[in-house]
Amino acid sequence: MLLATTAAAANAADTPLIPRDALFGNPTKAQGRISPDGKYLSWLAPVNGVLNVWVAPIDKPDQGAAVTKDTVRGIRAYAWTYDGKHLVYLQDKGGNENFHVYSVDVTDKSERDLTPFDNVRAGIAGASRKIRNEILVTMNKRDPKYPDLFRVDVASGEMKLVAENPGFGGFVSGEDFQTPLAVKTLPAGAEEVLRRKPDNSWETWITFAPEDVRVSGPTGLNRAGDALFLRDSRGRDTGALKRIDLKTGTEKILAEDARTDIGGTISDPETGEPVAYSINYDLPSWKALDPNYQADLDFLAKQDLGDWGIGSRTEDGKLWVIGAGTDVKPGTTYLYDRDKKSLTKLFDARPELANAPLTRMHPLVLKSRDGLNLVSYLSLPKDSDTATPGKPAKPLPMVAFIHGGPWARDVHGYSAYHQWLANRGYAVVSINYRSSTGFGKSFVNAGDKQWMRTMQDDINDVVAWAVKENIADPKKVAIMGGSYGGYATLAGMTRDPGVWACGVDIVGPSNLETMFKSFPPYWASGLVQFARAIGDPATEEGRALMKERSPLFMVDRIKKPLLIGQGANDPRVVKAESDQMVAAMKAKSIPVTYILYPDEGHGFARPPNNISFNAVTEGFLKRCLGGRAEPITPASLKGSTIQVLEGGALIEGLDAAMKAQAATTPAAPKKS
Repeated sequence: MLLATTAAAANAADTPLIPRDALFGNPTKAQGRISPDGKYLSWLAPVNGVLNVWVAPIDKPDQGAAVTKDTVRGIRAYAWTYDGKHLVYLQDKGGNENFHVYSVDVTDKSERDLTPFDNVRAGIAGASRKIRNEILVTMNKRDPKYPDLFRVDVASGEMKLVAENPGFGGFVSGEDFQTPLAVKTLPAGAEEVLRRKPDNSWETWITFAPEDVRVSGPTGLNRAGDALFLRDSRGRDTGALKRIDLKTGTEKILAEDARTDIGGTISDPETGEPVAYSINYDLPSWKALDPNYQADLDFLAKQDLGDWGIGSRTEDGKLWVIGAGTDVKPGTTYLYDRDKKSLTKLFDARPELANAPLTRMHPLVLKSRDGLNLVSYLSLPKDSDTATPGKPAKPLPMVAFIHGGPWARDVHGYSAYHQWLANRGYAVVSINYRSSTGFGKSFVNAGDKQWMRTMQDDINDVVAWAVKENIADPKKVAIMGGSYGGYATLAGMTRDPGVWACGVDIVGPSNLETMFKSFPPYWASGLVQFARAIGDPATEEGRALMKERSPLFMVDRIKKPLLIGQGANDPRVVKAESDQMVAAMKAKSIPVTYILYPDEGHGFARPPNNISFNAVTEGFLKRCLGGRAEPITPASLKGSTIQVLEGGALIEGLDAAMKAQAATTPAAPKKS
């Protein structure tokens, strides 16, 4: 046994380092799509290091060419319009989330800003097979809090008002671009689905109680516009998929699961009726509602695709572009022909990782101290668990990687962060703590007023399990995450300084009251949910609760190293949240490393920035936990806008790399 243990440890240490660029740089190709008429394939790929949309004839995929011209942030999502000639996408400036909607003609590559207004946030709300040359767009130009709904011609940019927003969370629109339904949040936290009356006034139709709101809500209409589909947890715990006839009010449950909310759906292209649905407790799966689609699911289930989803389909539904991946396969895009039952590989997202030493992700269902099921995921260094999969030969340094939201969740599959950290010698665990979505309303609501309390206990309980199982070295456990995960990092470092060897906070709030006050105006409809979760700032009791749960006021309890990363233009967790945390630590003479990106928002979208921050993180974790690291060099920072505001000397090689980078960067011209 001793020989096996020693051999496993040696194998793990000998595993080649996966370059950060391969994990966090641009994909070679991503987000494959097919035009509605089936004539074109499209995808995202870099042009001079920046992601743009490429298009090729479907029968000549090797003749693709870029049709967009982004040179800064890269395009991260796009879609075809029904005219088969235009693509639409969103883009902001420097991460400020004031998105503009752009269209591009794929034949002549002409682009148009469809919402050319400053300090306005726009979004794409829908498309229609009836009105093929237009899309629905939301825009908060009139009222920053409540966006109005417009029809926009994707070729000419002509804009027509569809509905002025009197204070709704949103509209539910149909194929004719009318708005028969709307959603409104009430002051106490309930949510109403409103129905438009013949005189165009609104009446309450469905009411979701506050405890149902995070699980329930409309998902859309069928193509005939006579039925509404929604996820509904009323009278139950998990969100079922339900159909309601708009004329008769007849309700029918289409799908339900006792453990998890119903996830995504596949709809019939002609009727818009759901024909299949997904569930995801610890592992994902698809189930058919329409027998005509069972053969498709059966065929795809035999292809060893892992987790898969439809990226787009032809209008007749015969050709599907499918994105698929597993925990050790970053992503592959296929063309599926329903008639022929054939699957053709189009491309791999990251072919450079084909032979990389990627490691398995192990799904876990662990118990919290008060009996909740915590679906979690564990990754271990390659070859560290050869004797017993999921159990290393000896306790390892570990990173608890905490998801944001908190109304989000971790899933099984490929994770660049899990692969990176495991490759550097760490056990990595991600935890669906209470407040995570997908596990029913009791679980998601169990986190209300529990920030820095039982939500944090859930994280600690999983770490304690890993220590008890000899997976984690109790003296070498780090906590890391972004957004709420950044808050959890700060909460852990202040509330439980003895648990953590260090922490990495990425765009995490430090003061819940100032966070609440700084939310962007277009979050108005969602503020009541935050008040339920963290306290109502309009009441003395709520403000006291916010202060009690704010890491800013407990900085003197920080005993171990802390790294903070922030985007200067973040509209969700503004720069002041990190600034005040760093200032408070400096006032107490507590060391901290603070990294700022002047061209980023809520997270780091530009790959050079993400790579540079992860280079700093890697050096930071090596210092704290003793894992492996690629050195920080000027190449690690190339193309990034990284600014080291505090504590550069605490990270080996960082100051030297910054000086070398500065020496090779041309000086800005002096103002006359």
